[in-house]
Amino acid sequence: MYLPLLPELAELEQIIDEAGETLEVRQLCRVNTGDTTFPVYSLALGSQAADVPAVGFFGGVHGLESIGTHILLVFLRSLVHRLKWDQVLQHELQSVRLVFMPLVNPGGMYRHSRANPQGVDLMRNAPVDSSEKVPFLLAGQRYSATLPWYRGPLGAPMQLESQALCDLVETELLSRPFSLALDCHSGFGLQDRLWFPYASSRTPMPHLAEMHALISLFGQTYPHHHYQIEPQCLQYLTHGDLWDHLYMRSLQHETRLFLPLTLEMGSWMWVKKNPRQLLSRLGFFNPMVPHRKQRVLRRHLMWLEFLSRAASSWRHWLPHHYSREQHQQAALVRWFSKEQQ
Repeated sequence: MYLPLLPELAELEQIIDEAGETLEVRQLCRVNTGDTTFPVYSLALGSQAADVPAVGFFGGVHGLESIGTHILLVFLRSLVHRLKWDQVLQHELQSVRLVFMPLVNPGGMYRHSRANPQGVDLMRNAPVDSSEKVPFLLAGQRYSATLPWYRGPLGAPMQLESQALCDLVETELLSRPFSLALDCHSGFGLQDRLWFPYASSRTPMPHLAEMHALISLFGQTYPHHHYQIEPQCLQYLTHGDLWDHLYMRSLQHETRLFLPLTLEMGSWMWVKKNPRQLLSRLGFFNPMVPHRKQRVLRRHLMWLEFLSRAASSWRHWLPHHYSREQHQQAALVRWFSKEQQ
């Protein structure tokens, strides 16, 4: 239906049709672009039990960064088709719930804009303000929607898309004893990075030990992975980060644990190999050469699979007591020793 206007949304609806009853599908809201409207979907599969762990996968928060949406669509389509024959996957999904919101900002993607149709950068839209020195404009600004990184008017409700994401996380992730989230972005540096809170403060997150345990588990399982993993604050600080906001909300529930991460694909690698991409607005954020795009679509499936399995087995690796203190000290040395000097 949306193929001429928004191919990513058309592909998502095709997956929904192919999956049938395999997927639980909800329309969270509709976004008006001025000349058309688009639905914002969430999809879920796996256990419906309230006490099982869950993983949330998010993409397309910034409309220019369509590669994150494409990665999630490839992963989702793979899961749907594997469920027809893969007994291992069928067994795994009895103990974990997977939630997808692959296209958070369809209006921005349709308009080839980082922001949504109202000019708001959804990743600067949460009610979180940094009390530390932040980079001018980049950290979020309230001057004008005509400038990048616009946060929206002071005191205004969050944008429809931001609120839909937060509501989904509240109901599907924060309500569970353990949950993970991955938000897929592109456009920073020459290396793929995995970021975790905080984006608004250089203070270590309260669950730094648990995050270090998860990342250590990944390193032990895939010792030759290519990611640089770090708190976002080591690169720059911002206002209004959705994941800071949601993580801080999760701290209200002492018996629940929520660990959000952001995949920040290093799109400068694609530009370096193909400088002509600079002639296209999309080229700075997405691989434009077909074989390179195919490589990127394969490159991150290992990480997505790992998150699903780590969540389903969370009680077997989560640190407690002495091991938690060990992870805490190792994390402080790894990520914050230079900050403290």
